[in-house]
Amino acid sequence: MSRFVRTPVAIRPPSPKPGPAQEPVVWRRQSCEAEPKPIMRRRAKSLSSSTEEHTCRNVQVRFVDSLGLELEDVKFFKASEDPLVPVHVITRLLASSELASKKKLELSLPYFQPSFPDNMCAEAGFLKRLCQQRVCLEQVFCSELGIIGTVQVLNLAYEKKVTVRYSFTDWKCSAESKASWISTVHRDRPDPESDMFRFHLPVPPFIMQPGAMLQFAICYRVRGFEYWDNNGGSNYKLTCQTYKLTVPRECEDSLVHFI
Repeated sequence: MSRFVRTPVAIRPPSPKPGPAQEPVVWRRQSCEAEPKPIMRRRAKSLSSSTEEHTCRNVQVRFVDSLGLELEDVKFFKASEDPLVPVHVITRLLASSELASKKKLELSLPYFQPSFPDNMCAEAGFLKRLCQQRVCLEQVFCSELGIIGTVQVLNLAYEKKVTVRYSFTDWKCSAESKASWISTVHRDRPDPESDMFRFHLPVPPFIMQPGAMLQFAICYRVRGFEYWDNNGGSNYKLTCQTYKLTVPRECEDSLVHFI
């Protein structure tokens, strides 16, 4: 009987336990530059890549005056359109031209001429008209600042309202100006008592052209009724005219400065 001899099997011994991780060895080049600090490394990581697109914020600059209005105003004119030069600019250019040529300085100044007596209360029958109409124009003053007038109304009640309706366009369009109370006019009986009101009508500079006309009528509202003074149905009219003013030589420089 033959004996079998078993061949021994090689057994792999267990691998040793892993030891602590070792830091990788970093080879530093020989350089005199200082090593970057951690904060510098973090900043470098936060930078975007070169392929990323950068957008810039558009910055607009506007120039305005003390009132917030634009200092620049661009207007395009057509070939057949002439630019409109303001009257005060032309006046100043003409004045400067006359001064340069050693001529006497003459100015044409506009003013409103009333077609009715400017002091209506001095006219005969004023009190009679006041009693009939309940409202009458008393006096008118014309100046460069506008038209100032006074009105008398019968004192029919404490609550009353006086307005002036006026127009520069022959009543194609109109506006109203409210009059303010000034005083009470006391008279000896049997003459009635009346109240005096003052009104102001503004006159735009572009209206001050020869031939321009201002028309107005006065309305008196009291106790639910309206009473009108429209100059007998023809309205109160003032026409723009001009007069010549010769400026003395010693005043020319200061006057041209303020034109």
